[in-house]
Parts: sequence; structure tokens; C-alpha cells
Amino acid sequence: MKFNKISTKIKFIGALLMFLVASVIGTTIYLNKHNIKDALVINIAGKQRMLTQKIAKNVFYIHHHSVGDFSELDEACHTFIEGLETLKFGDDAKKIAPFHTDEIGIQLTEIDILWGRFYDDVQNFKRLENSQIKNTEALEKVAASIHAENTTLLQNVDKLVTLYTNYSEEKTNFIKNFQYSAAAVLFLLFLYSMMQLKSIESHVDSFMQYSKMLIENGNIANLAPIQLQAESESEILEVSDTINCFINKINSAVECSNEALLQSQKASSKLEELTDEFDTILAELKDKASASRYLTNSEDMVIESTEVLINSTKKLANLKQELDKLIKSCQDLQ
Repeated sequence: MKFNKISTKIKFIGALLMFLVASVIGTTIYLNKHNIKDALVINIAGKQRMLTQKIAKNVFYIHHHSVGDFSELDEACHTFIEGLETLKFGDDAKKIAPFHTDEIGIQLTEIDILWGRFYDDVQNFKRLENSQIKNTEALEKVAASIHAENTTLLQNVDKLVTLYTNYSEEKTNFIKNFQYSAAAVLFLLFLYSMMQLKSIESHVDSFMQYSKMLIENGNIANLAPIQLQAESESEILEVSDTINCFINKINSAVECSNEALLQSQKASSKLEELTDEFDTILAELKDKASASRYLTNSEDMVIESTEVLINSTKKLANLKQELDKLIKSCQDLQ
């Protein structure tokens, strides 16, 4: 497929424009959709931070007020475990897919280990609190351990939230950069389209100017072929080649008819000179009857040949007139 065809250029520009617009729209929708899910994941991670504090506060409250109700503590632990599972493996019900960078994966593993130790201390605290014989020293030790581990766990959950937030912001920045890049490409495509359209317009204008010249030109002899740039579109070049072929045929026919007419006129002139010479000879030999008779016959033959040549000349002139009419009718059709 030739790229210098007008239809090819238009199809190429249109296809490129549609592909670029579709890519921008599709990528933006896809990334925005995932950004919404990222916000849910960041929210879950932030909730984990709150739950560690809630668990530690419940342990502190139960320990100092001797409250035997662990329902709120158990609920907080259960919610934390669910959130950690969602961060690690996703949640099909909520349509949340896990997204892990290497750094996030390492941090989740660290939190999982810290939570295991923290959760074991919480369970030990509940067992000691429910015991009939209070072991104050053991309770104090477990409570202190929970407090210390809670601080470490909280710091690591904070780090996890930061990692998720940075990851989401990087995706948002990627969307912005992609949109800016796409806008720049669209602008360049617009400039390219304008250049191509201007080139096509220039080539078509040259062709139209030549067509007007053919129509307005009163003298159709020796018509000059149309000259277009080599990089012109193939459709315009094909039409110009057709017109040039027709012009060359007309010029050739006119040239042949003119040459034939000129030769006929020269032959007629030569025969007239011969006739005059024969008239002179007849005047000198008018007393010689036999010679006069033969010369008279010769003169008749010359005159007859002259008449034939004159008729041929007229026919050639008529042929030229018909060719002129043909050219004029072609110009009228244009």
C-alpha cells in the first residue's frame, strides 16, 4: 500500500488518532479503577494501625479494672486478623486484589511475625485474667510485653501504610505523566495532520491552476504538460499522467496535420510552377501541332494532379479543423 496516497494518509492519521485516544481513555479508566481499590487497601492498612491501639487499650483497661468481658478485645483481634489476611491475599467478596511490591511483601511478613507474638501475649493475658488464682507478677509481665510489642507493631503498621500510600501516589503520578505525554503526542499528531493537509492542498491547488489555464487558454497549439512535484499524492499524479498523455496525443496530431498541410502546400506550389513552365513552352511550340497536342495532354495531367493536391490540401485542412473542434470540446467538458 502506497503511503503517498491521499486515502492512505487520511486512514493512517485517523487510525493513529483513534488508537491514541482509545489508549488514553482505556488506560485512565483502568488505572482510576485500580486507584479506587488502592484506596480501600490503604484504608484497611490504616484501620490495622487503629486496631493495635484499641487492643492495647482494652488490655490496659481490663488489667486495671478487673473487667472480665473480653468481647470487645476479641472483636478487635478478629478484625485485625481479617484485615491482615486481606492485605496478604486480597478479598474476592470485596473485589480487592492483593498488590505487593517487594518492599510491601517484606513488610507484611514482618507484621505477620510481630502479630503472632502479640496475639499470643493477648491470649496469655486472657487466660491469666480468667484464672481463679491471680498471678499478679505474670499479668504485669504479660501486660508490659503487650505494651512493648504494641509500640513495635504500631510502628511497622505505620510503615506499611506509608508504603501503600507511596505506591498509590506513584500510580497516580504515572496516570498524570501518561496523560501529559498523550496530550503532547496528540499535539504533534495535530501538527503532522496540518502539514499533510497543507501539502495535499498545495498539490491539488497546482493541479486546479493548470486545469483553469487549459480552459482559459485560447491557443491550444503546443500545450505544455502539467508539472507536479515528485512527492505529490498518487491519485493526483495518476490524473496528471492521464491528462499529459491526452495532451501529448493532441499535440502530436496537430503537429502531424500541420506538417502534412505544409507539405501539400509546397507540392501544390511546385505544380503551379510546372504549369507556368508548360504554358511558356506551349506558346513557343504553338505552330507544331503534334508537339502541341502532347504537351497539351501533359498539361492536362499536371492540372489534374494539381487539382487532386488542392483537394488533398483542403481535406487535410478540414482534418485539422476537426482536431481543433475535438480539443475545444474536451476543454469544454473540463
